[in-house]
Amino acid sequence: MGNSCSSCCSNCFGKRSRTGLYEPLLQENEREAIAELLQYLENRSDTNFFEGEPLQALSTLAYSDNVDLQRSAALAFAEITEKDVRQVGRDTLDPILFLLQSHDVEVQRAASAALGNLAVNTENKLLIVKLGGLDQLVRQMGSPNVEVQCNAVGCITNLATHDENKTKIAKSDALRLLVDLAKSKDQRVQRNATGALLNMTHTQENRQQLVNAGAIPVLISLLGSPDADVQYYCTTALSNIAVDGGNRKKLAQTDSRLVQYLIALMDTKSLKVQCQAALALRNLASDEKYQLEIVRCKGLPPLLRLLKSSFLPLILSSVACIRNISIHPANESPIIDGGFVNPLIELLAYDDNEEIQCHAISTLRNLAASSERNKRAIVEAGAVERIKTLINKVPASVQTEMTAAIAVLALSDDLKQRLLSMGILEVLVELTSSTNMEVEGNSAAAIGNLSSKVKDYTPFVNAWNLPFGGLEKFLIQFLSEEQDIAFQHIGVWTIEQFLDGGDERLLGLIANSGTITESIKRIINEGQKPKMEIGEEDADDGDIFALAKRVYNTLQQIRESNGASQKKQR
Repeated sequence: MGNSCSSCCSNCFGKRSRTGLYEPLLQENEREAIAELLQYLENRSDTNFFEGEPLQALSTLAYSDNVDLQRSAALAFAEITEKDVRQVGRDTLDPILFLLQSHDVEVQRAASAALGNLAVNTENKLLIVKLGGLDQLVRQMGSPNVEVQCNAVGCITNLATHDENKTKIAKSDALRLLVDLAKSKDQRVQRNATGALLNMTHTQENRQQLVNAGAIPVLISLLGSPDADVQYYCTTALSNIAVDGGNRKKLAQTDSRLVQYLIALMDTKSLKVQCQAALALRNLASDEKYQLEIVRCKGLPPLLRLLKSSFLPLILSSVACIRNISIHPANESPIIDGGFVNPLIELLAYDDNEEIQCHAISTLRNLAASSERNKRAIVEAGAVERIKTLINKVPASVQTEMTAAIAVLALSDDLKQRLLSMGILEVLVELTSSTNMEVEGNSAAAIGNLSSKVKDYTPFVNAWNLPFGGLEKFLIQFLSEEQDIAFQHIGVWTIEQFLDGGDERLLGLIANSGTITESIKRIINEGQKPKMEIGEEDADDGDIFALAKRVYNTLQQIRESNGASQKKQR
């Protein structure tokens, strides 16, 4: 680049006339600028071309009427900015923007390359647009010259990485041109155009403008591109577009084979394309239609392969996708039969990434939601033992999902006794004192589910005082006046499950706890206060008062019965 620039400069001094004499084609200041520039270029490692005399020499050539001098200036700017990118001022950008207006293709090409180089700097991105560079680049995008198109689009790609520029680009004619240029037969233009479109998908407003500009069918058509970068840009752009519910409907209407294309891309050689394909499917799977379609189109095997990968981004994208797919009840059995349970259980211990752990346990919870068979398969695969081992070592977000999963598994009458024999009750009792409200509530709900219709209440009797104050402390805590009404409801409801179970040992422990009895009495009294005193009450609040009354009356009967028995013994 340096040699060509110097050569161009040296060829600009004049042309031989028919008389054999050189005609003076250059102004004196232009001659001086050329000489100075040649000297500066020879010592470029020690020269700052963005200020002072070096910049003045470049500017003189840029503003010249001589197209050869303009070429020299444009080439010099392109070469210098290729190796030296820094924040520059208007004095540097103005001559480059002036060169963009040239009718000479070589000048346009080199000037747009220089501008694209400078647009890597954050401050420069803003100043280029502020000085009107966007409009000029939009004009260059319409050039018949592929090199000029490529550089102009590349520059806009860089400008579009700044949030302040995105709205301006979206409101200009650039979007329509980018969509058109994404269909270019030149792979470089196509790559730059799709990269720019991707940069415009990070806000809902810009995504909508992109969709309105007709980007969706073009992006889908390019999923089959042989270029991995184009595939990546298009897959990621479609993934971002699919975040919005309205856009997911438009995607479905545009090409019925979209899901098949994305599933195929999970088997491509490029890891980043595989990752984005799974993320795109994850976003699509926010809708029931796509949850079913991904399974129907045989998307589970490639997702399982990614799930077993050693590459964190692939694991994260695939487990996030399978979590959404598992929401649909019809997908529970296909996922379990597809061999996902054991890999998901393994991911519970993936302590390098909390999000992966959350997605894995949430998926297991979804899979257990509506089928006794599936609950049993998850328990038999060792999920509960793994949860029990990990639950006090994982972050609160993962604890929340783990306790929710146990609560779902505990709904199974066939599994309750098995879960209790695994020692899960002691773990849950401890977690009812968690500082995290969701962990606390889920743990209590799980205990309540375990307490309903269980055959042997011995584990509950053994856990009355231990560990950490045991079940008694949990019930007292949840029945406290300071607690949220929903938590008080859980406490009273759990006691009712114990009462329905009829275990005399446990009933005696509950009835003899004065604190529990008094707390239930207080709840009844709260329900008898005028509405004006306690504020607006939900229907659930009314339920708790009736429930508390039933529980209290039963406890009183037990206490009276126990008292009568003791008198007889005397």
